[in-house]
Amino acid sequence: MRPVPRSVPLLLAALAAAGCAGGSAGPGAPPPARAPDDAAAYFPLAVGNEWRWLDRSPSLPAGEPRRRTVRILSRDAEGYYLDSDRGALKVSGPCVQDRLRRILCAPFVAGRSWASVVSVTSTEHYEIAGVGERVRVPAGDFDACVRVRARTRAAADAESVLEITYAPGVGPIRIETFAVVGGASSPQVRAELESYRLEGR
Repeated sequence: MRPVPRSVPLLLAALAAAGCAGGSAGPGAPPPARAPDDAAAYFPLAVGNEWRWLDRSPSLPAGEPRRRTVRILSRDAEGYYLDSDRGALKVSGPCVQDRLRRILCAPFVAGRSWASVVSVTSTEHYEIAGVGERVRVPAGDFDACVRVRARTRAAADAESVLEITYAPGVGPIRIETFAVVGGASSPQVRAELESYRLEGR
C-alpha cells in the first residue's frame, strides 16, 4: 500500500461508499446548513480526542479494509497538539496548520485559495472545493461539511491531489488522494471516518 501522505497530521497526517452530496435539497427538505466561519470548529484539537478510520484504498485487497486509530496524546510548548501518528497541529489565526503548511483556512467560501511553501522545490496549492455539503460515512451523516482540495506539482504533466472533507465539531471525515498524470486521474488513498470520541480538554 502506498504510504499515506502527512498533510493532515492528526488524521493519519492526510489519510473515504457514500458520496459527498452537494446538490440541491428535495421538495420540503430543509436548506443546507451554513458552514461556521471558524477553522477550529472543523478540527477539534484537544488531548484525548480520537478518530478511527476505515481505509478502503484501491491498493488493498477487495473486501479487506484496514482500520487505524489516531489519538491526540499531548500539547507541546509551542501549542501544537501531538498525536499517535507523529502529527502536530494547532490553530493559528483563521487557520489550522501543521509545522509546514496551513491545511484549513476560514472563511469558507467556494473557490477561496491559499498556498503553503513546504520546501524550496514544492508548493502546495489549497482551495475550498465545496461548502455546506451533506456527507455520509460509516460514522454517520454530517451536514455543513467543507471540502478542501490540495494540489502539488510532481512533474510538468503530473500532480498529486488531496481532498479532505471536514464536518463541524468532528474533524476530517473523508480523505482521498489521486495521482493525476497527463490529465488522467488515478485514485490512491480512500479513507472514511468509522467512529470518533471527543473527550479531550
